[in-house]
Amino acid sequence: MTVFPPASTEPVPVPEVAVPPVPGVATPETTSTLPELAGPEPAPVVIDAAAPTPLALLDRDRSILAFNERVFHWARREDVPLLERLRYLCIVSSNLDEFFEVRAAPHLAGALADGDKPGESTATFEKLADAAHELVARQYALYNDALIPAFAANGIHLLSHGARNHAQRKWVRDYFNREVAPLLVPIGLDPAHPFPQVANKSLNFIVRLQGTDAFGRENEIAILKVPRVLPRIIRLPAEVARGRASFVMLSSVIRAHMGELFPGRQMTEFSQFRVTRHSDLAVDEDEVINLRTALRRGLTLRHYGQAVRLEVSSGCSQHLLDFLQKQFRLPDAALYRVHGPVNLVRLMQLVDLVNDPALLYSRWTPVQPTGLRSGVSIFSQLRERDVLIHQPFESFDGVVDFLREAVHDPQVLAIKQTIYRTGSESVMIDLLTEAVRLGKEVTAVVELKARFDEEANINWAEALESVGAQVVYGVVGLKTHAKMLLVTRREGGRLRRYGHLSTGNYNARTARLYTDISHLTADAALTADMDAVFAHLASQNQLPRLKRLWLAPFELQDQLVARIEATAAAARAGQDTRIVVKMNALTDERLIRALIAAGSDGVRIDLIVRGACMLPAQQPGATENIRVRSVIGRFLEHSRVFYFRTGDADELYLSSADWMTRNMLRRVELAWPVRDPALRQRIIDECLVAYLGDSRDAWTLDADGRYRCTEPAPDGGHAAQAALMDRYRMPGRRRERAA
Repeated sequence: MTVFPPASTEPVPVPEVAVPPVPGVATPETTSTLPELAGPEPAPVVIDAAAPTPLALLDRDRSILAFNERVFHWARREDVPLLERLRYLCIVSSNLDEFFEVRAAPHLAGALADGDKPGESTATFEKLADAAHELVARQYALYNDALIPAFAANGIHLLSHGARNHAQRKWVRDYFNREVAPLLVPIGLDPAHPFPQVANKSLNFIVRLQGTDAFGRENEIAILKVPRVLPRIIRLPAEVARGRASFVMLSSVIRAHMGELFPGRQMTEFSQFRVTRHSDLAVDEDEVINLRTALRRGLTLRHYGQAVRLEVSSGCSQHLLDFLQKQFRLPDAALYRVHGPVNLVRLMQLVDLVNDPALLYSRWTPVQPTGLRSGVSIFSQLRERDVLIHQPFESFDGVVDFLREAVHDPQVLAIKQTIYRTGSESVMIDLLTEAVRLGKEVTAVVELKARFDEEANINWAEALESVGAQVVYGVVGLKTHAKMLLVTRREGGRLRRYGHLSTGNYNARTARLYTDISHLTADAALTADMDAVFAHLASQNQLPRLKRLWLAPFELQDQLVARIEATAAAARAGQDTRIVVKMNALTDERLIRALIAAGSDGVRIDLIVRGACMLPAQQPGATENIRVRSVIGRFLEHSRVFYFRTGDADELYLSSADWMTRNMLRRVELAWPVRDPALRQRIIDECLVAYLGDSRDAWTLDADGRYRCTEPAPDGGHAAQAALMDRYRMPGRRRERAA
């Protein structure tokens, strides 16, 4: 059992060893403990019986925007390398794009339905839009007032047309004529040439013209769509850059020469514009015969869904603006005038084009998994003990090696794997394909509805089917989000299973960017449960009673509520209790209400929630015993860890699921226990204690619903991710852990 001392921002004292201390995290010679809640001893909260109204929860969409504010903070931090600040700025823009693509349509529809009599829907939409407008304005202010001058100070120049000298202008003209103009087709609007279909998030120009066209007509509006195949940032060659890193934006190149596309006409006004469309695929699975075919058909329409946001250059005239708003049927609140490129996401290209190590984070190379011995069969090691891999501090290669050994082991008979997000290039899929060719039975549960990965997954499904793998698409109406890999091997006269469970995806690229826990095991009960789940997903037969796994949508939510309620009952009985949960989002009302009730009964609760959180923490008379914190760092926090303690007993679970209603009721998700004392302590050390002790990159949710950045200690404070990187890069520590 883990013992919890009073909270402290100081690291727990440790003997002198060659391991950088993490706040509260054990070294090989110590056992770490979870810090307690600050403040007085928790006690049952007295709630006025005359006021039975449930505590109002926080708004989910505002919470999502608040998360992006925390990411934006990293773009503002001057201690972050310059190109990394730009990267964070681009990440915020990418997140906002997805927010509008997925979350904005219902709010907009409600506002439009209100018509000329604005009601609650209009007020909600406008309030949300105000928060988004404020964040976008701050983004462009940072870009123009801080990042662009900082680029120049470091010899990086994004040259506008007015800033280019004669030689540079000549080169840009030649580039335009050679590479750009042949791909541009301006469309003059008239009854025979209606407003063209403008794809989601594409770059376009609207132009107002004087004079008449070739037929003597005065059609004054033209639309110019910019092909996506063109790079958005172009590096000037050395002969005209004068020894500097000089770049031009594609939009600037086109603006400088756009008049040449309209010979005989005079441009009087023009503006960039970009429209964001609702892009969440909706397929009635009960009405389709082949889900894969239906989704592929839907992908062709995704780029032309309902318009939800319009971005234009800040100098766009009211005449052109009125024309665009009427065309896309958008209210003023959905309009964004921006002081710069209408798509900041494309500035990510600049990071790769400059690629100056002095302006980037020092390269992080994940270490070999400390629980695996090189040169020794992974199967034989798993027969001795389970193995955890903490990504990205440890390498995802350990998981790939597990699959590779299974593929080439003649005693392995069958491999089963779920596929949610593997990326467009995947060594895992290549290995599954090789396994089929080597005569092994391969079953792949491919989730075709993984948002924005549908096309890649359809392609993988077809590729695996083409070589003879058994491909299934899970259960109609549910997304298969569970991450499982199961290997069946003949050993002597019996079959033995080996499994991999993970909080994250089978994606080698994101495994270097996301924090996740991989669990390799030969535990007979756990792997038998995994086999039963695979059989259930393939056959859709009745699921047998599972011994170790909790499976959504059947029992995961019920089991979590039961654990919370059991902890609350123990607190009422005067026992020492604790709940610590790390996840990416907390929006499920049933789980939130259970946590609030447990906190009212005196349970100490710490919630480490990276993104959206609807639980109002630190509310007088209701949630004083609940703390919510969010840690934003170099890596994207992605692991899900659930810890419950009642008296002398404690349990720890890993999971693929966040505490969201969709995860509990509309997805196939897994949670599983970690029972090995050493592995459980390691997870507590590295995934819970380290983050509760973070005093540099953490934010706390206050009673007013706002997040407050943790004030660093005089010595700069402790950052969980940085401390874990220090810990894993120490060779002595790795040798001791592996031993």
